[in-house]
Amino acid sequence: MIVCATDSVDGTRALAAAVAELVVEGDLIVLVGDLGAGKTAFTQGFARALGVDEPVTSPTFTLANRYRGSMTVNHLDAYRVEALGEAEDLAIPELLEDGVTLVEWGDNILPALPAGHLEVRITLGDGDDDRILELTPAGPVWQARSRSLTETLDAWVAR
Repeated sequence: MIVCATDSVDGTRALAAAVAELVVEGDLIVLVGDLGAGKTAFTQGFARALGVDEPVTSPTFTLANRYRGSMTVNHLDAYRVEALGEAEDLAIPELLEDGVTLVEWGDNILPALPAGHLEVRITLGDGDDDRILELTPAGPVWQARSRSLTETLDAWVAR
């Protein structure tokens, strides 16, 4: 696990942009955190780094948004998913075939997700805009990128 800290929404977006530099087609990022923690802000910075020009908004009510950039960004929200069977409606295996997929509230449907993913757990810090981000690579694909991820995020590592 890599523990990072940001002190602003823009800082969270910048950290996400750094993570975006490492992704490849088919990657899955599971975003975990309370309401207002910064899951959507993370996705905004991530998508912007991949050339998405349109506004990135939370898909709480639509469940899924798709953005086009240098790579397709699939943005899902599992907040309202109450049963694992409902997770099948999100068609995650199909989405993983095209671009990179970020799932807010992904811990709600973790058993329905592929084992290989990057978990980004965001918690509130002491200040209003302070955030602690714990990034945990799961599965061989993300484990193989652990060193690159650590080097990329060095500026944000909580010391």
